[in-house]
Amino acid sequence: MNKHFSLTQISFEAISVRAVALMTAMMGMVNVLSAVTPSMHNRLRLLEKYSPLQVTHGGHLTSALAGFALLLLAASLWRRKRVAWLLTVLVLIASIITHLLKGLDYEEATLAFVLLMILIAGRSHFHARSDPPSIRQGLQTLFAALGFTLLYGVIGFYLLDRHFRVSFGLWAAARQTIVMFTQFYDPGLQPITGFGRYFADSIYVVGAVTTGYALLLLIRPVLARQHASSAERARAWEIVQTYGQTSLARLTLLDDKLYYFSPGGSVIAYTVKGRVALALGDPIGPRRDISHCIDGFKYFCSLNDWLPAFYQTLPDHLKAYRKAGFRAIQIGQEGIVDLSKFSLMGGDAKSIRGSVNKMKRLGYSAEVLEPPHPGSLLNELNEISDEWLSARNASEMRFSVGWFDQAYLNTCPILIVRDAGGRIEAFANLIGEFQADEVTVDMMRHRAGAEKGQMDFLFVSLFEWAKSKGYARFNFGLSALSGIGEEPEDPAIERALRFVFEHVKQFYNFKGLHGYKDKFGPIWSPRYLVYPNVPSLPAVGAALIRANTGDDLFGGYLFHPR
Repeated sequence: MNKHFSLTQISFEAISVRAVALMTAMMGMVNVLSAVTPSMHNRLRLLEKYSPLQVTHGGHLTSALAGFALLLLAASLWRRKRVAWLLTVLVLIASIITHLLKGLDYEEATLAFVLLMILIAGRSHFHARSDPPSIRQGLQTLFAALGFTLLYGVIGFYLLDRHFRVSFGLWAAARQTIVMFTQFYDPGLQPITGFGRYFADSIYVVGAVTTGYALLLLIRPVLARQHASSAERARAWEIVQTYGQTSLARLTLLDDKLYYFSPGGSVIAYTVKGRVALALGDPIGPRRDISHCIDGFKYFCSLNDWLPAFYQTLPDHLKAYRKAGFRAIQIGQEGIVDLSKFSLMGGDAKSIRGSVNKMKRLGYSAEVLEPPHPGSLLNELNEISDEWLSARNASEMRFSVGWFDQAYLNTCPILIVRDAGGRIEAFANLIGEFQADEVTVDMMRHRAGAEKGQMDFLFVSLFEWAKSKGYARFNFGLSALSGIGEEPEDPAIERALRFVFEHVKQFYNFKGLHGYKDKFGPIWSPRYLVYPNVPSLPAVGAALIRANTGDDLFGGYLFHPR
């Protein structure tokens, strides 16, 4: 489903939704305050005279629980949750009845009624789905809790009636348990021992805890449990082959991605971590459709209660993102070498030239092998990969880079470096950019104790191969945190990331990696993180780490360099 709204309409709806959420939170606080405030004596006497129900004492507890529920639901109303809207309506109806029956508190009941009417009038604004399996689990939890509590209460009241002033038969015990679990009051229940009071209170605790847990499940965001279908992958392949022209294009087709397709023929590759739908790069498709695709993806995410974000976007579409209400910060630069201008001649290339000549004297050679690759080769490369990972005490990264997967590598040319004895010492898989006359490298791995200068030799060999195949440029990929926060007027977060780039080396030497790439003379182009708003940045940052490290929050980097 794809809808487009004017900015004025979106702004008005957003303000309305947030106002309702704040009013709900305020109503929750009113309920809590009302619960801890004694009822007026004259109203209580009037109520006791005409009301056939004995709920005045339990009504205070019910009001408190309803207040806490409204405070919890307010956050989900802010996120436009459909289930939260329905639950809030039900809680408000219960609040109105409770306020009237616990002490004729018509002021609180009137406020709840006004908010109820506002919610009903604005019901179309609350369209975000909750997670269907979680809804089922929440309802199952409620029914299971009711069954357990009913059994627990019936047996308890029946066997422990000596602890109360009332003698319970099975039916009376069942009725007492159901009333206490659902209405949180105790008509006529008079414990005469400490254990009797403990047992009665335990009914309330079970009811409150299970109801709260079920409520959390009911308003949970939609969880992306499924992989993209074969039909969706085939459709994504077709679009990316036709329109892809960035270093990330091939990586959008790896099997950790889900896909959003716009009616205009574009695709966004994304993964869901927590509440964040994290897209890799910009939408891929016809240029005229990019803005519509961004708007459509934003609306699609709102339906699922997700926060949309885009990682490693080009500067080309920043206006479209800002028009859609997003913010952007620069997270680094991508280095692109013009192969027609690259040369080993001259003083600037002295160190590279020296490394290449040294490797040749030692008998090293390089060649590019085209797919498909024999299993024996891939097994040997797998050994090198495992050795490389072990030496760094690291695990495979994902999302913005490829990982060692034989099916994936069998779609890529692979450059291998051999020593004088013919043993493979290093390798790198190469990926093209479809419509761009450019090639990039994904995984680069070598054995422990690699000869100094081996990487220089690998890159120069790669440049020579790319030129022979007619490529015009080589893309070094993202140089994370480089080129940002250099001006006083830059955003504070970019200046903070600049400090990390300049001074922090314990976890990763971002500055050293940038310096290495820079000696090949690339042209630097900025890359951005696009996100909804400042409060969402911690969630987006955690989603980036989880996506890049396979949900290992302590095992990777916020911005993974290639």
